[in-house]
Amino acid sequence: MRDPGHYQQRTVWSWALYDFANSPFTTLVVTFIYATYFTQAIASDPIRGTALWSRGVTVTALVVAFLSPVLGALADRGGYRKRMLALATSVAIAATIGLYFIEPGQAAAALIVFVIANIAFEIGGVFYNAFLPDIAPPDKIGRVSGYGWGLGYVGGLAALVLALVLLVQPETPVFGFSKTAGENVRATNLLVAVWFIVFSLPLFAFVSEDKSQVSRRGKIVRETIVQLRETITHVRRYRQIVRFLIARLVYNDGLVTIFAFGGIYAAETFGFTLQEVMIFGIVLNVAAGLGAFVFGYLDDVLGGKRTIVVTLIGLIVATLMAVVAPTKPWLWAAGVIIGIFVGPNQSASRSLMGRFVPAEAENEFVGFFAFSGKLTAFAGPLSLGILTEAFGSQRAGVSIVLVMFVVGLVLLAFVDEREGRDAAQRQAVTA
Repeated sequence: MRDPGHYQQRTVWSWALYDFANSPFTTLVVTFIYATYFTQAIASDPIRGTALWSRGVTVTALVVAFLSPVLGALADRGGYRKRMLALATSVAIAATIGLYFIEPGQAAAALIVFVIANIAFEIGGVFYNAFLPDIAPPDKIGRVSGYGWGLGYVGGLAALVLALVLLVQPETPVFGFSKTAGENVRATNLLVAVWFIVFSLPLFAFVSEDKSQVSRRGKIVRETIVQLRETITHVRRYRQIVRFLIARLVYNDGLVTIFAFGGIYAAETFGFTLQEVMIFGIVLNVAAGLGAFVFGYLDDVLGGKRTIVVTLIGLIVATLMAVVAPTKPWLWAAGVIIGIFVGPNQSASRSLMGRFVPAEAENEFVGFFAFSGKLTAFAGPLSLGILTEAFGSQRAGVSIVLVMFVVGLVLLAFVDEREGRDAAQRQAVTA
């Protein structure tokens, strides 16, 4: 950990801009534009397209779950974090550009290239998050993390608006792109790639890597394994952390599934045009940003667990509305409610973990928290695809999200926030 004197505005904002740089990939490719285009135009039919997309997201989640803890520890022990982030970023950008060249009917090629891009994107996030303790002192980590979180929302929203007004909506898209074979829609991937390149550069130019924990040559692999084993051992000492992470495994899968299939569901089940899906995404992003801002203050008043409970109840109501919604206005209402509660849910989960973590083990537990969010992230998308195919209905598939939120809420009831805080304080005193 660097000392507080190393807290520099240029370093912090250069780091946070990476979130601004990579968020359009999630917003445009994974959720609202390319996912919808894949099921509607590239795959043979929307039901089959939904099932294939779920397989792609599932493969990504499985690969990232197994690779991220090992690569993260290896990067720390070898001093490779910045180089591995550069490699992951480059692969994600190159594969995103590749999506532009895949035309309707080439579903297998599209899925393979998307999976490569998505895996690289997610792995890059592991290295990116690991820089946080290096660039901010302990009393400013939450604030600096919030800068990245907020810029991510802004980046995704801004890129979505540009894609709508420059490429998708106009009769004559910019830069000579045509509407033949969906070229203007496929060109949104080029926008994502250029955005990623430009706004990720400050991190590589101005954020330095802390190599104080680098192992001596020849011992990197062995000490990587030791670090992973010690992390798992330490987590097991804190009963409330284990209970909370189990609950989060379940409800976070619901969030992952919403992010991957929100646009697809709106387009196929409710007949949203691509323009409507994009506007839907813009509204949801605005609602999520406002929700995260308001609930950030309530979190300090209500406590992390109560805030998560409130958000899960809101998400359960909204998901139920989305599953049974008879018309577009119902889905719009459900979408806005989901937007309001999804950001606060993620934020409160991170803050509750922070309250449970002993001060001397912050980095270790933050890394495990990130890993736990990916461990079973395949379950929701895979189940949605299976149910959609089995019943020939996306409503049946989306119902799995409702189940995950309900089960997550039940499991959260067994978490004792006061005991978790006390355990962290006792460890801090004895350390």
